[in-house]
Amino acid sequence: MAGLGERHDRNGEGKSLLVGSARASLSLMLLAGTSHAALADDLLAPITEKATDLLGFLHSFDLHNAVYFGLFMGLVAFSTTTSLLLMREQKRVARIERSLRNEIAALRGADDLAALLMGSERQLLVSWHGRDGEPRFQGDPSIIGENAPAQRALAFGTWLSPADAAAVESALEQLKLRGQAFRLTARCTGTRYIDVEGRTIGGRAILRLRDVTGDRAELLKVQGQLATARSDLRSMTMLLDDVAYPLWIRDTDDRLLWANQAYLRSVEARDLDDAIGRSLELLGAPTREEARRKRQSGATYSGRVTAVVAGHRAVLDVIERPTAGGSAGIAVDVSELEAVRTDLQRQMDAHVRTLDQLPTAVAIFDGAQNLIFSNSAYQRLWGLDAAFLASRPSDSEVLDRLRAARKLPEQADFRAWKNDFLQGYRSVEQQETWWHLPDRRTLRVVVNPNPQGGVTYLFDDVSERFELASQVHSLTRVQSETLDTLKEGVAVFGSDGRLKLHNRAFADMWSLAAEMTAANPHIDTVIKACRPLAPRDEPWIDIRGAVAGLADMRMGLSCRIERHDGSALDCTAQPLPDGATLLSFTDVTASVNVERALTERNDALQRASRLRDEFVHHVSYELRSPLTNIIGFTQLLGDETVGALNPRQRDYADHIMRSSAALLAILNDILDLASIDTGSLELSPEIVDIRSTIEAAMRGLEDRLAESSLNLVIDTPDDIGTFVADGKRVRQILFNLLSNAVGFSSPGQTIRVSARKRGGEVIFEVKDQGRGIPPEVKARVFERFESHTLGTRHRGVGLGLSIVRSFVELHGGRIDISSAPGMGTTVTCIFPNERHETPSDGRSAHSALTPIAAE
Repeated sequence: MAGLGERHDRNGEGKSLLVGSARASLSLMLLAGTSHAALADDLLAPITEKATDLLGFLHSFDLHNAVYFGLFMGLVAFSTTTSLLLMREQKRVARIERSLRNEIAALRGADDLAALLMGSERQLLVSWHGRDGEPRFQGDPSIIGENAPAQRALAFGTWLSPADAAAVESALEQLKLRGQAFRLTARCTGTRYIDVEGRTIGGRAILRLRDVTGDRAELLKVQGQLATARSDLRSMTMLLDDVAYPLWIRDTDDRLLWANQAYLRSVEARDLDDAIGRSLELLGAPTREEARRKRQSGATYSGRVTAVVAGHRAVLDVIERPTAGGSAGIAVDVSELEAVRTDLQRQMDAHVRTLDQLPTAVAIFDGAQNLIFSNSAYQRLWGLDAAFLASRPSDSEVLDRLRAARKLPEQADFRAWKNDFLQGYRSVEQQETWWHLPDRRTLRVVVNPNPQGGVTYLFDDVSERFELASQVHSLTRVQSETLDTLKEGVAVFGSDGRLKLHNRAFADMWSLAAEMTAANPHIDTVIKACRPLAPRDEPWIDIRGAVAGLADMRMGLSCRIERHDGSALDCTAQPLPDGATLLSFTDVTASVNVERALTERNDALQRASRLRDEFVHHVSYELRSPLTNIIGFTQLLGDETVGALNPRQRDYADHIMRSSAALLAILNDILDLASIDTGSLELSPEIVDIRSTIEAAMRGLEDRLAESSLNLVIDTPDDIGTFVADGKRVRQILFNLLSNAVGFSSPGQTIRVSARKRGGEVIFEVKDQGRGIPPEVKARVFERFESHTLGTRHRGVGLGLSIVRSFVELHGGRIDISSAPGMGTTVTCIFPNERHETPSDGRSAHSALTPIAAE
């Protein structure tokens, strides 16, 4: 049992050794796969020791254990061989590993360097493996836009300028097709620039987008700005060449550097070189010197000067501003503007004068509510001081002053009223209001906003207008009532031919119904209603033409309408200023009847007058012949040529002679008046000596003057001279006046005959000291057959003064009588003083006075 146990122990120990050896072999195999040879050697040492112990153990081991030992040794040999092979392979692998590790380290360094280089600036790499390969993006996609996806990089049109996007797309296409490398700088839609580079590497197409920064970016920006500035400069130069005003640029020495075409045309130069070569200047030397002084002080020259532009004198507004390299200037031709301004000023002055003549008060305030103009009517209306108005007061100040003078409408809250009134400055429409002032005046106030700001006030005093309107209203009522009380029919038709106004007499006269007249009927309707009473067409046609005819052909009309009932109406049509027509109908039946009677009586009177004239002429001529015989035989008897007469017979003969002479004078007067009435009496003009004519008329009355113990005084200047008249008729005038004065004078009184020349007239005056003529008799003394004795012995048929007036008027003169009871009578005859010499037209003095006689 002990042997079995020992053996069993030994077997267990052998198994343990075998297991340990197997584990050692396995460990060795595992370690052989490692790269650490030293570690393998360290591990093999315990194994070898274990193997030595195992060999010692085998010596004492039995056959049963030999199997285990053989198996063990096979394992050991296999493990050793395998370990050696592994160690050899391990060395080779170690060499390869070291090479790969070195390569990995180099690649990691290159990768770090590449990452460092790529991270040093913003850029994005896009690569393609083959033409149609999918793009691969590496780098910072924000280069194409904030928070933009990398795929957007290939949509060049969304983030590059159109021209650059087209160029990049074309270059990229050539890179993919032919491997043609490119490099260009593109501008983003903003202000950034991008370096775009394309090339092929290892069969791949690489596109690199890199942000341009630093000095190069600034340089590109400046280059872009320079290009833009050059383009703008070219555009501006072309634009300035088309400007109609002369423009120029000078250097610091005042030499011309550039000028536009308008400048060259103004100085009549072919081009800029010609203007510089010939030193052609638009402005005069004093103007350029003044501009140089201004420029040297850093100020801008501005002034209005005269210059010769293209051979014509013109007025220019010149502005020349200093620049860094000299100066730049412009000249604006304001000749036409100056003429327009002058004309405008004249028109404004004329408007001011016109406004000053207006009765409407006008005041203009600017946008700052200050007074800039007021006419004379405004000053008179409010009684404001001229100095106050000239100080340009504000609208509020004017209102305050007017309120203080109690010239504005009374208001409970003046401040609110004023604020509301001043709202006109913020209005765009015209406003109209009415002011009732404390002094009982009424003003129409118009507030008219001005387009440039401010307002214009119009104050129209309509007090008189209101009063006139009231009066017109009253007069209209009075007129209406007056028309209704008239017996004449009155109707007013408007310009449209319709009845507008009529009185009761018109409706009653033509039996027109009230309903018809109230409907304002047309003239045709009215005529149709009136025609049954007066069927004749002629007057109605004329009346219709006067009412409804053309406005420029309407004229006044008067006609008579005969009606069926025997009555007669006078119709009068009168155009009114407003285009209406007034018709009036007057019942003239009674006057027509009277007219007919008067016409018949007038015809009878005319026949009687003709018979009278014929009788007078006939009787006068028939009486004159026997009267002449009587006078002749009486003279024969008085001369006692046929025998001596006794005293009684001589008295009878004298009495017959005087009576016959008086009768002959009456007949002559009657014949003269008849001749004047028929216009057959003609004057015989001649040169009449004034004093001699008076004396001749006086000699015919010497017996009566002596018989009546009257004194006759002739009062004429020594140089009274002559005048042209009918001497016979002048003597007859003076004889009748003297005869009349003798007849109305008392014994011992004086009769004065005077003659004067005054201006172009000859004045005869016969003055007596008789009883005078009462006013009621004086009014009829020149009428025929008016004889008044006035208590004297004077007798007559009343033809003397009538003949005197007829003869004086036949000469173209006039007669006047001045008398009063107890003051005597003065008769004045005034003749025109005709020239003695032959008239300039060659007519004689006789022919010169003939027209007077013809009158």
